[in-house]
Amino acid sequence: MTHATSGIALVVFTLLVLGVLGLSFWLGRKAKSASGYFVAHGQVGWFVNGIAFAGDYLSAASFLGICGMIAFHGYDGFLYSIGYLAGWIVALFVIAEPIRRLGKYTFADALNARFQSKGIQVAAAVSTLVVSVFYLIPQMVGAGVLVQPLLGLPHWAGVLLVGVVVTTIVVTAGMVSTTWVQFIKGSLLVVFCTVLVALILHRGLAVDTGPAPRTIAKSQLDAARAEGVRFGTVASLPGGVRETGPLGPVEFVATVTDSEIVTWQRKDRRPPEVPEPVTTYEPVVRRGEDLLLPGASPTFRGLRGEDTSKKLDILSLMLALFCGTASLPHILIRYYTVKDAAAARKSTVVGIVAIACFYVLTLYLGLGAMTSGALDPTDSNMSAPLLARSFSEPLFAVISAIAFTTVLGTVSGLVLAGAGAVAHDLLGNVLGVVKDDAAKVKVAKIATVALGAGAMALGVLFAQLNVSFLVGWAFNIAASANLPALVMLLFWRRTTRQGIVAAILVGLATSLGWVLLSPDALEKVYGFTAAEAAAKTIVPFSQPALVTIPLGFVTLIVVSLVTGRSRIVRG
Repeated sequence: MTHATSGIALVVFTLLVLGVLGLSFWLGRKAKSASGYFVAHGQVGWFVNGIAFAGDYLSAASFLGICGMIAFHGYDGFLYSIGYLAGWIVALFVIAEPIRRLGKYTFADALNARFQSKGIQVAAAVSTLVVSVFYLIPQMVGAGVLVQPLLGLPHWAGVLLVGVVVTTIVVTAGMVSTTWVQFIKGSLLVVFCTVLVALILHRGLAVDTGPAPRTIAKSQLDAARAEGVRFGTVASLPGGVRETGPLGPVEFVATVTDSEIVTWQRKDRRPPEVPEPVTTYEPVVRRGEDLLLPGASPTFRGLRGEDTSKKLDILSLMLALFCGTASLPHILIRYYTVKDAAAARKSTVVGIVAIACFYVLTLYLGLGAMTSGALDPTDSNMSAPLLARSFSEPLFAVISAIAFTTVLGTVSGLVLAGAGAVAHDLLGNVLGVVKDDAAKVKVAKIATVALGAGAMALGVLFAQLNVSFLVGWAFNIAASANLPALVMLLFWRRTTRQGIVAAILVGLATSLGWVLLSPDALEKVYGFTAAEAAAKTIVPFSQPALVTIPLGFVTLIVVSLVTGRSRIVRG
């Protein structure tokens, strides 16, 4: 088998799940009202909330996806870390205190504080649901990836298991339980990733002495491992040495830069005599300095070429990562769990510190996995757990269990944001069919079950895609739909309710349509070849934020000026 089931990992995983569920049932006694269920009564301490921010934000994309991209492609994966972290500057200096003063339970509450408009409630609720669904997909994909080596289950079974656990957490205690799951997860993730990086530095680097790497068919990977073939190894070290011994943080990166690394490329061929494509993995020796420069991966290769559309695609992705953080509904609702604007600001600072520490660690985790000999060439998302396994089974058990809590914390926040949009915004404020707190909580729990089921289905359908790649789409849609309305509401007095509704709907529709018609979607979702995708697409590049974010601002300004003038004329 590609991943042998670990007995100790199974024990740690089981204890973790039982502990989280026990915590949820115990805390459920404190979440009977709508205020308790949606925002934990607004009484979470600023430090706990700050670490919970980190626990909510450091998703499967951050831990599994970024580490995997660095392990497979080098520095380019770290560009995601930079983009994700930079987005918190917007959250701290633009969003944190105003959103706390305006909101109550949901993102729609903040947008609608001045207007009391059902149109804003509908538009914001729909945006929340769409963004939450797109963000849920990579989290559930990561969940299935983790459970495969832990329990020896197929990917779909892992997705279903996580879906059931998350649904139980949110149904039993809402934001109270979600906050503490995120706090525990954020703390453990930073602490144990620091331990793992310390072990990487202590082990240093060594030239692989196993069988010479060769082209291997996908069906022969297990046999190759049995022969001693290792994936992700060092071909040569500077000075011709065979191993380095312990290295410092700067020395480690410098040594990787001066080394030669064996990377693996997937090739899909269709020989004339074979009816189905044959997938092989070919070793490619690359210089470390090449891997540690931007542009080594397919996603960022345009940085080294002359193709303007590819450069715009990369710029658009980085803009989406920078602007998307302050636009994610499950992040915004955390500001309502503290008592005032000052606590919101303090919790943001704590969150930034914790998140920054983790993202620095991802560079070492990715490079450590790249040179560990423990990679799975078929699955970049497993790089960090397999790196931990290269040290010991107990460490693998702990890191995998923490990665599982990473998925639980983020998915819980997303599901809760979606449930709030349904129960509080649509059925409560717009349709008026849910009138009291008890009914809102009941409907939110029903919506949680429905969203959990939908997330499970999507996690199975998109099982083969890298989770960081998928999260990029969610950030594009969130930034395009939500950021223009939120920023202009806070800083432009002439903003009207019609302008907010138009900006949300135009940003949502254009970014969603662009993503679904992009070359990446045609190739990686619909199954076209790269050449066919390039020929069929009607958009010039895959990441829409560079076009759709400004379009949202322009739409809001134009519509607000027109509707504002019409009110003056009628008056």
